Amino acid sequence: MTTFALVPGAGTDSWYWGPLARALTARGHRAVPVDLPCDDDGAHLEDYADAVVAAVRADGPDPDDLVVVGHSFGGFTAPLVCDRIAVRELVLITAMVPVPGESGSDWWAATGHRAAFAEQLARDGRDPDDVVALYYHDVPEETANEALQHEREQSGTAFGQPWPREGWPPVRTRFLLCREDKVFPAAFVRTVLARRLRGVVPEMIPGSHHPMLSHPVALAGVLTAG
Repeated sequence: MTTFALVPGAGTDSWYWGPLARALTARGHRAVPVDLPCDDDGAHLEDYADAVVAAVRADGPDPDDLVVVGHSFGGFTAPLVCDRIAVRELVLITAMVPVPGESGSDWWAATGHRAAFAEQLARDGRDPDDVVALYYHDVPEETANEALQHEREQSGTAFGQPWPREGWPPVRTRFLLCREDKVFPAAFVRTVLARRLRGVVPEMIPGSHHPMLSHPVALAGVLTAG
C-alpha cells in the first residue's frame, strides 16, 4: 500500500482532492489530503511542510511507501517534505518549480509565465478574470461552483519567502502536464522543466488545471502506475 500525501496549491483547502482521494482508496492505497496554514501570516514554507508531515503521521507511524503529490504552488512545499520524512517519489501536477532563493511572487516573471499566459489568453479569447473559464473549464458546473466556495486567503508570507532549499532533493520526480491547462500552457511548462528539472520528462495527462476534479480516476491510474 502506498500513502499519497496530496499537497494543495495556493489559497484553497483540501476539499478538491476528494475525488482523487476516493479513487486512490478504491485502488487499495491511502490518500492524505492536506490542509495548509495558507491564511496564516505567521506561517512559512517550512510550516507548510510540517503540516504535510503531521497529516501523514496523524494515524500512526511513518509509512513504508510515501509519495508526495504537489499541485500548483504546492511545488514549493512538496520538496521540503523530503527533509522531514522518507519520501519514495515526488509527483508534481501542473506545478510551480522553484529554484533556490526564488519566491512564489518572483516565479512568474522569472519563468516567463506572464508572456506565455498572455499568449494563451489571446489564442483562447478568454477573460483573465473569469476564474471558472481558466481553472475549471472542463469541470462540471456544479463542482466548479462548489470549488469556488473552498477558496481561502493566501498569505503573502509564504508566497513572498525565498525557497529555502539549496537544490532539488535527490528523490525520483515526475511531472504531470495537463493537456488542457490554460494557466500553465504545455509549451511554457516544457521550457521551465528543461531549465529547472533537467532529465524530468513531463507526462501528458488529460485535464485542465484541476485534473483531480475533472479526471480523478484517470489521474489515480497515472499516480499508481509510476
